[in-house]
Amino acid sequence: MRGACYNSDMTKGKFITFEGPDGSGKTTVSKAVCERLAELGYPVRYSREPGGSEIAEEIRDVILDPKNTEMDARCEALLYAASRRQHLTEIVIPALESGIHVICDRFVDSSAAYQGYARGIGVDEVLKMNEFATGGFMPVKTIFLDISAEAGIERIAKNRRSLDRLDSEDMEFHNRVYQGYQEVLKRGGDRMIVIDASRDPETVTEEALNAVLEILNG
Repeated sequence: MRGACYNSDMTKGKFITFEGPDGSGKTTVSKAVCERLAELGYPVRYSREPGGSEIAEEIRDVILDPKNTEMDARCEALLYAASRRQHLTEIVIPALESGIHVICDRFVDSSAAYQGYARGIGVDEVLKMNEFATGGFMPVKTIFLDISAEAGIERIAKNRRSLDRLDSEDMEFHNRVYQGYQEVLKRGGDRMIVIDASRDPETVTEEALNAVLEILNG
């Protein structure tokens, strides 16, 4: 990575992230979009956070392990930032520099909403922490899959056999996450593309694909 001034506009490939509350379907949709892009002949790679590389995935296991109930909020935020740094330098930047577009499930915006707002650390504090971790690197665009906390958790309850540490948080926490994302949307401005995720996955995927194609071809 080339320092604090390095950004996604300096790469051959484009870095596009998917964000949304738990149960928004962003993993399903982002993977489907990536597969469709590959079918259309675009050089593309899917990745996720926390994780995406061997070291980052090991950190993910610590963060999301349901038994780690005593984890401090700042420790959690720092672990996310550490995982993000490793993922970015090991996976994302090399792919982008070689001309491969990267579709990523979560990035800095998640930390702002979850740890900054919902955990009460402070959005500005978490963004500063992640600016250090990423050198200020941000996606060219972010697809936000919009769904209420209640609807998202209802989906999870129906579709998942097991819950990770964050899924298991109470509804008050998930409502704060949604509120945090509203702050993220305001700060993100025209980087953010909002899609109604309460609809069926096929419709949401098609709209997200069209948005990403416009980014890549624009």
